[in-house]
Amino acid sequence: MMFPQHTLESAPTGSRPLMKDTVEHLGHLPDAVARLAESPEMLGGFLQASALFEGSTLDPLAREVVVMVIAARNGCRVCLAMHTGRLRALNADAALITALRTGKPPADERLAALWTFTMRVLETAGEVPDEELKDFLSAGFTTRNALEVVLGIGTYTMSTLANRMVRA
Repeated sequence: MMFPQHTLESAPTGSRPLMKDTVEHLGHLPDAVARLAESPEMLGGFLQASALFEGSTLDPLAREVVVMVIAARNGCRVCLAMHTGRLRALNADAALITALRTGKPPADERLAALWTFTMRVLETAGEVPDEELKDFLSAGFTTRNALEVVLGIGTYTMSTLANRMVRA
């Protein structure tokens, strides 16, 4: 295996406090964190971006929709599994979870608008047509939320690509 699964003892010095914080927060050290610890910059960058996204004004279920769009699109098995668990903890409907895991829009109109908007941000490299942005806003989202979707895309693109590379 090219990327080691680090422990607190084997990790680069810069990754150790990040790993300790993760264990304190989650109660365990996820495989992905142990592997991403090879680069303190990557691990720290992801954890900081993730914390910013978690602190956004998007509600928890909406954030998970954004994450699952990226995870499904990029084929990140560990992200799909982890965020399926988060969706279950949020009491998300089984049909919603199935749709998101298989890269399909949810049945719920508001979440479908978010799913579609997230896909369009990706497809247009951010240049979403005004009419489509208006559709997103008319579903109850804000211009601030639109930018928070971009934050989520960046955060979880970083995560999914790195997780696939390290075979997490």
